[in-house]
Amino acid sequence: MTEGVISTAAPEIVSTREGYDRWAEFYDGDDNPLVRLEEPVMAALLGDVSRLRVLDVGCGTGRWSARLASSGASVTAFDFSAGMLARARMKSPGVSFLVQDVRFDFPFRDHTFDRVACCLVLDHVANLEKLFREMGRVCRSDGFVAISVMHPAMMLKGTQARFRDPVTGQETRPRSESHEISDYVNAIQRSGLVLESMREYRADEALAEGCPRALKYLNWPMLLTIKLRP
Repeated sequence: MTEGVISTAAPEIVSTREGYDRWAEFYDGDDNPLVRLEEPVMAALLGDVSRLRVLDVGCGTGRWSARLASSGASVTAFDFSAGMLARARMKSPGVSFLVQDVRFDFPFRDHTFDRVACCLVLDHVANLEKLFREMGRVCRSDGFVAISVMHPAMMLKGTQARFRDPVTGQETRPRSESHEISDYVNAIQRSGLVLESMREYRADEALAEGCPRALKYLNWPMLLTIKLRP
């Protein structure tokens, strides 16, 4: 949700892949309030990952891959954006990165990973049930799937994943899917996974103090987290 230099031109809506390829160049430099809110919450949800095998689904520039690897995990990560993966590989040479689209079958055996993380991805996925099934398939029976996603209420404020070119100010919006919380719950049930927890997080004064861009979302639901068991 990058802002900055403002252009009067209408937002350009592009495919999800093209959008994230463009965003890759300055994604990590964006002080994104959603990411600020998400990171401590997901760290707590994932727990101690030392010596565990972790899959990072839709890894982007590898912000979670790097963090998980530095915490002692053996990390495999994938994304379909070549631009994002190029950035990720520079950060974490010890992580196994590969090109893979979350919409298709994962190239891993059943029950391969102790943890499966999917962070800020679901609002770009139309077929939620298939993705949930694949994440559950590759997760060990004693492991779990940890998910974060922009809260559906954000779209009620007209907010979706978007960024502005810091030079031109042109806003670009990678194509997103409009899901309700019930869409996530129903897809989880159909996938056969067990919903262990689902939590909503609002922008509060502490977040706004550290990231002024969060002020316009104060007391509004910004983040949804989900924990699933195979």
